[in-house]
Parts: sequence; structure tokens; C-alpha cells
Amino acid sequence: SAGGPPVESDPAVSGPPPTEWPIRAHHHVDLWLHGFAMIQDDTTLVPYFRRGYKAEMNELKRRANAASQLDANTGRLRERLAANPQLVNAQFIAQYFGSLDEMSQAMDIFQRAEGNPRAAGDRETAELIALLAGYFPLPVDRDWARLFLQSLRDEDTRFYRSYWDQQQRERAPVLTTVTSSWQNMWKPRFQRFLDNTQQAGGEILLSLPLNGEGRTLTAGKQQNSVAVTFPARQSDANEAIYVVVHEIVGQITATAVRDNVTPNDARMGLADRYIAAGAVRAGAMLIQEVAPELADGYARYYLRSANRPFGSNVSTSLAQAFSLPEGIRDAIQSQIRIVLQGI
Repeated sequence: SAGGPPVESDPAVSGPPPTEWPIRAHHHVDLWLHGFAMIQDDTTLVPYFRRGYKAEMNELKRRANAASQLDANTGRLRERLAANPQLVNAQFIAQYFGSLDEMSQAMDIFQRAEGNPRAAGDRETAELIALLAGYFPLPVDRDWARLFLQSLRDEDTRFYRSYWDQQQRERAPVLTTVTSSWQNMWKPRFQRFLDNTQQAGGEILLSLPLNGEGRTLTAGKQQNSVAVTFPARQSDANEAIYVVVHEIVGQITATAVRDNVTPNDARMGLADRYIAAGAVRAGAMLIQEVAPELADGYARYYLRSANRPFGSNVSTSLAQAFSLPEGIRDAIQSQIRIVLQGI
């Protein structure tokens, strides 16, 4: 659930990195993810998006008579997504930008340069073009990006902006509850882990479309962005915390898996499978070390996300649903303890 190349921090920035992780909601991030939720098949064990999200949105649009270009172009967008599954990684793009207009301007620059950084007039623009070219390397992919953004803008005008604004009003108390519990109770518990994994500061985005697979953009100590599920009720506020924990263990999980699989395993796709299962298990391990009172809730949340039954012992059920080879499991556990010890 981590994506995109890291961006180097500005060398002119001096002083220690920030240690704040404010919790926000960004319309353009949700709109971008909404678009992917509406056009892609979601077959992962822990779904990218809330179960039933596409059907729910289509029903709301039907009631509002709000058909858009996204609906009209879904077939073409899905066709290219099937031909180039790597386009799914473009889900992270919105987190690089501060607004829909800023992202649209960047995409326009990229399109006019035909994806060529050497067509830029300055270094900053060249880096921007290179960033987008990493996600849309071919002319046909650039055409897909143009059509997708055009479709999303129409979707936003006809339906999504009003839906998003309404949801923000209704869920404002949830955002307040998540912010309070994270800042006052849970972040201090995880701060040592965050500090020792170069994640001292960043922002957490509560995102309406997301499920238990968050979206993490790691861009150095000062520019981390983690998008997680936006709980529907105050009583479910800890769901956002569970996904934050799942996301902050992503890098050490990937390292532990890659150090313990063979090249043949990687070619067969086993490494990716183990990383996905390993992130869920690693989150449970970290919680057990620093916030054990969250352990049962975390296990139940990810079992529900994966549509797996609970047994009498939810931790055992979680281990069975997200099984790992013993060597990988032990490597993840060891790495978590090393990080917490500050070595």
C-alpha cells in the first residue's frame, strides 16, 4: 500500500523534522480514489475500497440522476487498466498535490511536454514531468490519464463534490474523535516506532472510499502522507487508527519479506502476497508491543475487511487468515523489536 518514488527533502530546510501527524480530509484525494474505485475490479484479500462502495455510489448517482463522463468512459478506462495493470499505482498521485487545481495544472504541463522532462524550462518542472512519466510512461497511458482526469472533473461537478461536502458535515464529529484519540492517546505510544523508521512527521488523511488498505506516500522525514479509512461513526473511530498502524509498518514488512524469499518466489508473485499479509500481521505485532488494548479490535477489523470468520481467539483467526512462512513472520517480529529498541 505504499507507492511512488521518494522525493528528497529540500536541503534548505533546517532544524529537526516535525513530529506532528495532523489528521485531515482532502477532497481531491478522495475524488481521485473514488475514480479508481468506480473503474477497477477489487479482488484483493483486504479490499482497496470499502465493500459495496461502487454499488452504493451508483445507487446514489441513479437517485440524483447524476450520470457523468466517468460513467460514459468507464469501458475505455477499464480496457486500458486491464492492458496495463501498473496504472493502478497512479492511485498515489493525488497525495503529491495540495488541490484538484494544482494536480490538474501539473497534469496539463505533463501532457504538453508529452511526458518528456527535457522539454521543461526548469528543474522543478522537469522533476514534476518525470514523476508523472513514472506512472504514465507511454503515449497511450498519457491518453488514459487525460481521459481519466477529464471524466473525474465532470463526475465532481455533477455528483461527487456535493456528496463529499455532505459527508464531511456528517462525519465532522468522527474526525474530531479520531484526531483527539490519535494525538492524545495513540500517537505517543507509536512515536518511538515512527521516529526510528524515519516517519517522525507527516499527515493522515481520512478518506471516504478506502478500506483496510491505506495509501502511503513516503517522501522523507518531513513529507509522509498516509490515507486511511474514514469511519462512519464516532464509535468506530479506532478503525482509522488500525489502518494507520497497518500503513506505518509497510516498509519494514517489505524489507523482511524481500530478505526471506527466493528470486523464483518473487517471479511467482509470492513476495507481493506475503507483503500484503505481512503488513496486517506486522500491525498486530506492533500493537501487541506498544498498545495491546487495541489488539482484538485490530484483528476483528481486518478479519471483517477480508470477509473472514472470527474464531474464539481473534488473534489466532488473524494468523490463519493472513498466513506467513515462519521465517518471514520471525523476521518481521525481530525487526519491530529492533526498531523499538532504537538500534
